[in-house]
Amino acid sequence: MKIILVFIILCSSLAAYSSENDRLSAIFEKEWQFRLVSNPMFSRSMGNEVETLSLSDMSSEALQKSADFYADLAEQLRAINFDALSKRQKINFRIFKDQVQAQLSSSEFGMEQIPFNSDSGFYSGFTRAQNNFTFKHKQDYLDYLQLLSSWEVHVNQQIKLMKTGLDRGFTQPREIIGNIPGRVRSFVSSDAKNSVFYKPFNKFPKHLSEQDRQQLTARALEVIDNSINSGYTKLADFFEQEYLPNARKTLGASELPNGASFYQDQIRHYTTLNLTAQNIHQTGLDEVKRIRAEMDEIIKQVGFKGEFSEFLEFLRTDPQFYAKTEQELLMYASFIAKKMDAKLPRLFNHLPRLPYGVAPVPEKIAPTYTTGRYVSAPKGSTEPGYYWVNTYGLNKRPLYVLEALTLHEAVPGHHLQISLNQELGDLPPFRQYSYLSAFGEGWGLYSEWLGLEVGFYDDPYSNFGRLTYEMWRAVRLVVDTGIHAMGWTRQEAIDFLASNTALSMHNVKTEIDRYISWPAQALSYKIGELTIKRLRKESEQALGKDFDIREFHNVVLSQGSVPLSVLVEQVQDYIKDKTRAD
Repeated sequence: MKIILVFIILCSSLAAYSSENDRLSAIFEKEWQFRLVSNPMFSRSMGNEVETLSLSDMSSEALQKSADFYADLAEQLRAINFDALSKRQKINFRIFKDQVQAQLSSSEFGMEQIPFNSDSGFYSGFTRAQNNFTFKHKQDYLDYLQLLSSWEVHVNQQIKLMKTGLDRGFTQPREIIGNIPGRVRSFVSSDAKNSVFYKPFNKFPKHLSEQDRQQLTARALEVIDNSINSGYTKLADFFEQEYLPNARKTLGASELPNGASFYQDQIRHYTTLNLTAQNIHQTGLDEVKRIRAEMDEIIKQVGFKGEFSEFLEFLRTDPQFYAKTEQELLMYASFIAKKMDAKLPRLFNHLPRLPYGVAPVPEKIAPTYTTGRYVSAPKGSTEPGYYWVNTYGLNKRPLYVLEALTLHEAVPGHHLQISLNQELGDLPPFRQYSYLSAFGEGWGLYSEWLGLEVGFYDDPYSNFGRLTYEMWRAVRLVVDTGIHAMGWTRQEAIDFLASNTALSMHNVKTEIDRYISWPAQALSYKIGELTIKRLRKESEQALGKDFDIREFHNVVLSQGSVPLSVLVEQVQDYIKDKTRAD
């Protein structure tokens, strides 16, 4: 009788366990379908057929509907019995809950009213929409034209949102957005055939008839002359005549409406940890001091006679450290990437199937764009991932930082991590296609350091470049919190970054403006890297001779992009399991 009772209790527990997991999965699916319906372009990039292809509806009605939807989801999550979930579902729950909270916070603070930062925004992102099309069939071109036709409506909605932001003082600072009107206007083409949006119509599949080609070309010219040019002109005029003159004169996020709470919310969002601005600021100062000592040792090693600031000036101005042509810069970046490809089996026991390419940052956005970036491939496309290298202003792109940049953006950094994440078929879609900055950027910075273990940075100037990149991320902790919580001026932030790194002055100013316009995002890099390095040290100390670097990396990457608090638990469980097995 006792055995039967235990069996009944066990079956009941398993049923509840399964039921709660299923309830949570149903919530995930509900949100995913809402996401697909709300964003037709995203849905298409997922391989779904979309009847009416347009940009996301940014009307007040659509935004309210979204806010209500996520508020309802939050209620449903509160009803879930967390203790009854499986281990995997507990991780899913925590990540999903954070995503729902991020949506609610975005609505609460009105973040949609600032749809751009200092180097990019919805207006520049739209130029890459064509990358989501294969252009193999006539319907691909028709769908693309339908999307382009929705541009002006989308612009009107965005302008309305930004006007609301102007009315309540929730704007980008005037000090850093003077070049935005000109940048937006650069997408207006007097000759539609020169427009970046016309590019797909320069070449058609051979099977398309001449009549189809002529009709599609004529329609493209019409849409660009009207919807595209009209929308970009209207947006540029708005920035120039209304937004810029009326944008706030203050700088930090703490000066925004409910600014202190907003910045703290962004810290939590981007670091995935409960940290304060003061804690982060001090961590940054400590890291700056440590890294500076290592940099000073390299200056002694190369025999430079002069002050630290003079060495930085030498690095910024000596022609030996700069490529003479765009092709030379791209070829060197490609060589570094291929060299690391050959080292990957020593560091990883599982590599992604998707390859990657090396390409220049698009010409239209390059002047104010960051030094390099990874651009992942849309699902179902025939494109690889791309490591973008900024070839604009060659005298501002020092070669001594290229090893660190390449390892961060390509492999073993973003390409490897993001591609592996997308191959994790047992994850719910919201996790496969989410990007947690603290994890992803922390991994990118850790990847720069990882190059030391496989023969990179053997040139002292390149090693100084690695350190200047690490210093760059450490300085971010200081200047981001300084600007947004401690009243720093733009010039104070520029001076601090310039005096502690070998970044060119162009890059220094570009980066500081990025931090000003994107509060707390810059904190994620160093906080993530410090966490991963700490977990590795703990694993090495606990496992001793049984520590396997490939196994450790697999543990870190096996669950995809996760909050740092979850990553800590993953590695601690790995250590316990490994110790118990021995």
